[in-house]
Amino acid sequence: MRQQTPSFSVQEYRSRLQKVRAAMVKRQLDTLIIHDPANMAWLTGYDGWSFYTPQVVVVGPSGQPIWFGRHMDSNGAKRTVYLAEENITWYPDYYVMNPPLNAMEYLANQELKPRDWAYGRIGVEMDSTYFTPAAYFALQTHLPNATLVDADGLVNACRAIKSTTELRYMRIAARIVEKMHEAALDIMEPGLPKHHLIAEISRVATLGYDGHAGDYPSMVPMAPSGRDTSAPHLTWDERPLNYNEGTFLELAGCHKRYHAILCRTVYLGQPTSNYLRAEEALNEGLAAGLAVAKPGNRCSDIANALNATLAKYGFCRAGARCGYPIGLSYPPDWGERSMSLRNSDHTILKAGMTFHFMPGLWLDDWGMETTESLVITPSGGETLCNYPRQLFVKK
Repeated sequence: MRQQTPSFSVQEYRSRLQKVRAAMVKRQLDTLIIHDPANMAWLTGYDGWSFYTPQVVVVGPSGQPIWFGRHMDSNGAKRTVYLAEENITWYPDYYVMNPPLNAMEYLANQELKPRDWAYGRIGVEMDSTYFTPAAYFALQTHLPNATLVDADGLVNACRAIKSTTELRYMRIAARIVEKMHEAALDIMEPGLPKHHLIAEISRVATLGYDGHAGDYPSMVPMAPSGRDTSAPHLTWDERPLNYNEGTFLELAGCHKRYHAILCRTVYLGQPTSNYLRAEEALNEGLAAGLAVAKPGNRCSDIANALNATLAKYGFCRAGARCGYPIGLSYPPDWGERSMSLRNSDHTILKAGMTFHFMPGLWLDDWGMETTESLVITPSGGETLCNYPRQLFVKK
């Protein structure tokens, strides 16, 4: 079956597999079962909206990994993965949403045992959204000679430093999200129904940039207004924008599943003193954090620089994280779920790491977001987007 044009070279996929196997050796794992669709895609190239049913990539001690999923999705695997066709495996459709059957039972008995991968220490992603208790108990029951070990974050950590190609995709995503913000600012005015605003943002996101298609982001646009800005994860409805209200737009451009996130706040009318103070605090805090975003420093250095600045303006974020790694992701989250920019995370920064530096302020009855996506370079933190860092005011 003819494949789609792969997003990466076979050599890059092989290099990723070597990283994962080295991490497995450190954790004394014989086999690794991966449920996270972003980790699956990173290791094999698989790309499809099929993560609502069980699917995994299994890394054994040698050879290529295997892709394992629903039978009807195996042709999608053949079109997207770099693996040999014999490494694309599947389970019958009667295992789908048909309790007490579970596809992990089929994986254990029909795929792992014949390969002699059903013994020893088997890593599973215990905290993955896609790894259910039913899946765990099915593996535990049907792999009696194995010990299931928590390997959550193992692949995620291997993804931390981006390749040249990955960074190219993220820079395209950054151009897309810039255009999304430009389009939103252009049409925002009192009386505009919120769903009309989101429709235009989504149109621009899909059209992409300079011939490069926009992919669906892992989270929908966040666009609360007025008192709703006190909550970070509200979406939209049909209510109109109002005069003398702020709206923050938390948006991501996405290209080949790689994300760049950018948040800005728009105020229709005359901003209150709270918004003006927050604008100054966030801009100064972002600059302070970016100044220490250098190889050899730590995640905590960025958080501490930000928090010290915000405190001068009377804002306290306590132990809240102010950022997280970004890159390749699938719903429901565009973070890579490894490090955090917070004062308790002392992970050393390295060139090629990418983060969403996200110091949102959500108070009792108002809020504001100004954020940057950044890459750690040998000379320091570089923002992926080139968009004015300010509170946008339309009177």
